[in-house]
Amino acid sequence: MKIDILSLFPEMFTGPLTQSIIGKAIEKEILDVDITNYRDYTKSKQKHVDDYPYGGGAGMLLQVQPLFDALDSIDQKNNGLGSVILLDPAGRKFDQNIAKELAAKEHLTFICGHYEGYDERIRTKVTDEISLGDYVLTGGELASMVIIDATVRLIPGVLGNNESAPGDSFSDGLLEYPQYTRPAEYRGLKVPDVLLSGNHQKIDDWRRKESLRRTLERRPDLLETATLDEKQKKWLQVLKKSQRDLN
Repeated sequence: MKIDILSLFPEMFTGPLTQSIIGKAIEKEILDVDITNYRDYTKSKQKHVDDYPYGGGAGMLLQVQPLFDALDSIDQKNNGLGSVILLDPAGRKFDQNIAKELAAKEHLTFICGHYEGYDERIRTKVTDEISLGDYVLTGGELASMVIIDATVRLIPGVLGNNESAPGDSFSDGLLEYPQYTRPAEYRGLKVPDVLLSGNHQKIDDWRRKESLRRTLERRPDLLETATLDEKQKKWLQVLKKSQRDLN
């Protein structure tokens, strides 16, 4: 996958995009990341990339010219921009399904804004607008890092164990089941016997049931859209009854 990032603060990406899973993906040449400082494309002698909004109002807006010229340069270099993503509070809220959608793309271009907002004409270059949630960040850099991290780990070959990503929380609409490692007992806290049994069917059932239990307890809203088989639906009914009895 090719990822281009337009940012006024390219140094912010040095650590997150060179370490851990993303760094290894770049080393394996599964991922290619370029960061463009669009301040380099301004025609302002003072290197300004923002200006006051027409009609008045608080704050400053990013100008259309530096971003358009930066995008044109990336377009010429790569023979295309791929999917152009604007990080914006008005965008659709990011989740695991969007991460899967983006992971299937060959080329992503992220525009990281700053200041009060964008000149509206910038949106004519955009194919998607994404928000991390209902809050405002200082700029789009942190949001783009989160989206890139969640997306890249879904690309085949990035994770060491190809079964890791499908078992993550939200991958099937539910939270992940509890997990344990050695020792089997520590300070009186024991690993559930079923996980030591060697019976893979019982272990699988336990994990799926615990995934349902944790989701019901912590994020019941996810159950409204989760796809459950008949066995899971029956388990859920029992879990809900137990929950009602306790209350």
